[in-house]
Amino acid sequence: MQFTWNVDPVLIHLGGGLGLRYYGLIFSLVFLGGFFLFRWQVLRAGGGEDDAYGVILPGALGAVIGARLGHCLFYELEHTLADPLWVLKIWQGGLASHGAVLGLFLALWWYARQRRQSLLECLDRFMFSTALGATLVRIGNFFNSEIVGLKTGGSWGVRFPRWDGLPAELAPLRHPSQLYEAALGLISLGVLFWADRRFGREERPRGLLFGLGLTVYFTGRFLVEFVKEHQVLPSDFPLDMGHLLSIPAAAAGVAVLVWSWKRRVPAGWNPTGAPDVPTSRAAKPRPEKGRPGKSRGRRKNK
Repeated sequence: MQFTWNVDPVLIHLGGGLGLRYYGLIFSLVFLGGFFLFRWQVLRAGGGEDDAYGVILPGALGAVIGARLGHCLFYELEHTLADPLWVLKIWQGGLASHGAVLGLFLALWWYARQRRQSLLECLDRFMFSTALGATLVRIGNFFNSEIVGLKTGGSWGVRFPRWDGLPAELAPLRHPSQLYEAALGLISLGVLFWADRRFGREERPRGLLFGLGLTVYFTGRFLVEFVKEHQVLPSDFPLDMGHLLSIPAAAAGVAVLVWSWKRRVPAGWNPTGAPDVPTSRAAKPRPEKGRPGKSRGRRKNK
């Protein structure tokens, strides 16, 4: 199968160099969909509406700032050192998913402290939003004809004339790596939904969703990097920056999974911020009941 992707990344041209881009529209869906998924998880855990809305500002800042700094430091360090103010020119493009993950981690650390919650509990509840974001952002990259894959060297693939700067009939067939990673995000989302359904009404170990999300996505991301255009590191080096950044993330996911099953701290939202201790030494939180997403009302934080 082969086809040519030559879609104008600007959905509506407003004149004067301004316009509404597909990427911007999709990025807004990341925040909107991510919020509703987090809200669903917080209410499912026993939290209140105020707990859900409290993540909007730190989450948005952490994702955008982390993604921008990640791109500038991991992929454009030389450019950044030569022109530090370029970091602020986010409209020129350049966001890195690994940086977004780090930014979100710091944002949720701050959020957990403010809400007196377990950091792992907050990370668990936010993993659905992260998986959705990973999926939609790669679709946005596809509309931008960026982050393309290697040439397939065969009779199948996708032509990206905007990337190669060639007429459509001369553009080489490439791996649609953006779509591979979008599919990877959907797989991660499916695994999280399965785990939440399978263990959510029992004593699901705290950290299970966070560990699963990191392990599944970044293991897959490591594999997809082999068919993407080489970036940053020398072309004769067997791995690329995406590989090097995915290894510690996947390893951290495995470590969290081991900790989760060993400690068996029951998941659940607790307004007093229950510490991460074994079940035998912790107060058992109220079990999750009712349909997912159905609010049980506001719960006052102390």
